[in-house]
Amino acid sequence: MGDLRITDVTVHLVVWPLRMKRRHGVGDIERSMPGVIVRIGTDGGIVGWGEAAPWAVFTGTAEASAAAISRYLKPVLVGADPMRVTTLMRAMDKAVTGHGDAKAAVEMALLDIAGKRLGAPVSTLIGGRHRDRIPLSVSIANPDFEEDLDFARDVIANHGVNIFKVKTGFTSHAEDLRRMERLKAALPATADIRVDYNQGLDPWDAIRLLRDIEAFRPTFIEQPVKRHQRAAMAEITRALDTPIMADESVFDPAEAVELVRDRFADLVSIKIMKSGGIQRAREVAAITEAAGITAYGGTMFEAGLAIAAGLHLVAATPNIALGAEFYTSTFVMGVEILATPIRIEDGQTIVPDGPGLGVEVDEDAVRRVSVALEG
Repeated sequence: MGDLRITDVTVHLVVWPLRMKRRHGVGDIERSMPGVIVRIGTDGGIVGWGEAAPWAVFTGTAEASAAAISRYLKPVLVGADPMRVTTLMRAMDKAVTGHGDAKAAVEMALLDIAGKRLGAPVSTLIGGRHRDRIPLSVSIANPDFEEDLDFARDVIANHGVNIFKVKTGFTSHAEDLRRMERLKAALPATADIRVDYNQGLDPWDAIRLLRDIEAFRPTFIEQPVKRHQRAAMAEITRALDTPIMADESVFDPAEAVELVRDRFADLVSIKIMKSGGIQRAREVAAITEAAGITAYGGTMFEAGLAIAAGLHLVAATPNIALGAEFYTSTFVMGVEILATPIRIEDGQTIVPDGPGLGVEVDEDAVRRVSVALEG
């Protein structure tokens, strides 16, 4: 097998139309969401695709991610061997600091190329599958709660979904309790309900408010306070019976070490976009598994490419055992860029079987949502 070289890197700044509003403790989204698609070509005719899904209030802006790839990462990539993924990731870290979601998109495309060349899925390349189907969690995050109840009924009836994560902290505590009561009454008794504050509480009264939420017996409560308020997170974790999950407080392996050392949460949400790629996400999973901290598969506002990458990550990582929220490409995005959408069966997302990411990109659909890159 001869050498393969990267010949071109194409960056698409895209704007995704959204089907529904989403509200979180840290910010709101409606109508549209920016993102980035990257295409890496090679002299062997193999093309790899990746996606960055930044959010301005969480990881950074799509414009910054697109610029990072086109101005700083592209020179590292063109002419390089795409099979040397680890070497290229280190070189990109030297080329520009931060921009984890941009690097995740590039890594995604490199792994897509490697899998296609070797005839193996990404999940095989990173260790082999531990699971072929992943329990699907959908979020209850619409400020129009009646619409969300209809959404919940639909995904139960038509997709077999049984895990629901309720976004709280963006309205009054009384309204959060009312929503929880109504949702609990509307869902089957077997439904697995989780709660996510997205940093929406102030530390001084968080424990008092969360004890009210505990009455609904959620599986976990995610990120109740601000990312940097880890000491408050630790106090909440010790005070409550319900497991506390860290999301924004743990981005990368270094912060996973802090989680293990300080025990400021019982669980952790692992996201490719936070960690800066699949390799770094697996490092987070390995660190937390060694300490007995189980993980959940989180996402940003991701279309089909990033969802496919997340499926391969969770499939090959035993410690990400609490299901995953791979619902956005199917239910939230108003445009499908995959020729064959991600499959959902009996409340589970199905890991693609084909080589690389195992998906085919509809390039016309990508062009339809692309907007001009400035500069």
